[in-house]
Amino acid sequence: MRRRLVDEALEEAKILGIRNILALRGDPPREDEYRLDTENGQEEEEIMENNEEFVWAIDLVRYIRRMYGDFFCVGVAAYPEGHADESHPVDQNFEQDIPFLIQKVEAGAEFLLTQFFFDVHAYTRFERTLREHESGVFRNIPIIPGLLPIQNYQILKRTTKLSHCRIPPDLLDTLDPIKADDEHVKRKGVEALCDIIREIQAVKSDGPRGFHFYTLNLEKVVGSILENCNLIPPVPDVPESAIDDSFTSNHIPNGIRHIRTPSDLPTGRRPSTSSNRLTTTHRSSSPFQNGVHVSSNAPITTPSREATWDDYPNGRFGDARSPAFGTPTSYSPSSLPCTPARARALWGEPTSLQQITSLFTSHLRGEAPSQLPWSDDPNLSPETALIRSHLLFLTTTCNWWTIASQPAVDGLPSTHPVHGWGPARGFVFQKPFVEFFLPLSDWNHRLRPHLQSSSSSGAGRISYYAGHPDGAFESSSENAEAVHVVTWGSFLGKEIATATMVEEVSFRAWCEEAFGRWEEWARCCRNADARAFLKKCKSEVVLVNIIGHVYRERERDWMWEFLKDAAGEQNGERA
Repeated sequence: MRRRLVDEALEEAKILGIRNILALRGDPPREDEYRLDTENGQEEEEIMENNEEFVWAIDLVRYIRRMYGDFFCVGVAAYPEGHADESHPVDQNFEQDIPFLIQKVEAGAEFLLTQFFFDVHAYTRFERTLREHESGVFRNIPIIPGLLPIQNYQILKRTTKLSHCRIPPDLLDTLDPIKADDEHVKRKGVEALCDIIREIQAVKSDGPRGFHFYTLNLEKVVGSILENCNLIPPVPDVPESAIDDSFTSNHIPNGIRHIRTPSDLPTGRRPSTSSNRLTTTHRSSSPFQNGVHVSSNAPITTPSREATWDDYPNGRFGDARSPAFGTPTSYSPSSLPCTPARARALWGEPTSLQQITSLFTSHLRGEAPSQLPWSDDPNLSPETALIRSHLLFLTTTCNWWTIASQPAVDGLPSTHPVHGWGPARGFVFQKPFVEFFLPLSDWNHRLRPHLQSSSSSGAGRISYYAGHPDGAFESSSENAEAVHVVTWGSFLGKEIATATMVEEVSFRAWCEEAFGRWEEWARCCRNADARAFLKKCKSEVVLVNIIGHVYRERERDWMWEFLKDAAGEQNGERA
């Protein structure tokens, strides 16, 4: 980060009265951020010098102390299980980090905030080692344990893999049998986090014991943990006569000019980077609503969207209006699901359409690569095997590169090993959908005309969204608020639960991210021809999401046959 940006951020924090700063190294800048000829008259060499001033977190700690003295309370990161770069996870050992941690404290750090962990014994060993260290620098410094509430099984597995955080076997043994039931996973997750907190509280501490929660912008589980562990202090009764009614939301204290009043806050969200594009919500009551006030304006019998959008947070599909939309699933310096070195190893540096098609084809067949630039999960969903022949037809025959899909499901048990989700003794349903990139010419002259001319066979049976790299957008619906539920369930004693839906706002946000990943992939390439080719690919494709509204067993392949008709017309004319 350039020094000018650091100065601006620190100065604004000071103006706002923010005193606590967590100094992190962060991710290295993307290469394009260094390729600036001039900036405000500066030559590139000067910009590089400014960037190089902040290489490590300790550089930022020293700079803050030099420029602001003791105004800020500066904290730094600590790793109970040891810091690990992706390329050397086997070298994790917190004792190797101690010399660097000593330097940060001696430079002016005043508290330590840890990476999240689930191995409480690893944490207590870490804290004890620091407290007893011969240097003495950690004897009285606050050490704040970082905790990750368990929202669902997939988020847990993904985040722990990326951070090289160990999950104790007993916790895995508890969660594995119930991994498809998000509510049950949350309940067990709350119990596990409460046990961790209580064990840490039992460790003697000379100062107050605090905790930091990595919430992922999902608050209900956190609220349950706080209440169960009595971490929320009681609110004292304040006599009504002591309330000062003269203060209103429009009052701005002297010297502070950046406070936004409620009327100034934006009413919508426009995420710039997110891999999520389908809405996940839930219409039934949740065990985590009790005691946590979420939405005062929602009728009791009709939970508002805000009150329920984190009941089924599946990471990959999210509501663009949810605070949790776009939850990061990677710690790489780009929006890709892996580091640049890993990207080159997985996908190479293609320079032809056939190479791209071969990557997608191999992936669909369960061969290398195990992951594509547009998939956040490192493995194919088990559902893919059931529609693999359809996906391979679109990919190999048409060069339509599929990146997301699901088959039709007509009332299978919620405990089904492939399609099941939610509580036991329920039934789940799915409409088929498929999302893919296709050449702009195919969209204009093949698929779109087929979609629009199929009034006799397709009216009311199929919907679509299409996004272009220049931001243009097309839809089969004239209503921008239209919502297409594609996964829902019926469970004993509950209202119908809608787990996944496709809608315009989420798809638009995903389009921005999906096209951006072409650029990110290009940045990873060292070959100039590959970079140019991938950027050209981005400019010449359209991202399309097709939703089939026919899901009954007897017509489960209807959508796929519809698309094959379009592909057949295409291939017939080309032949």
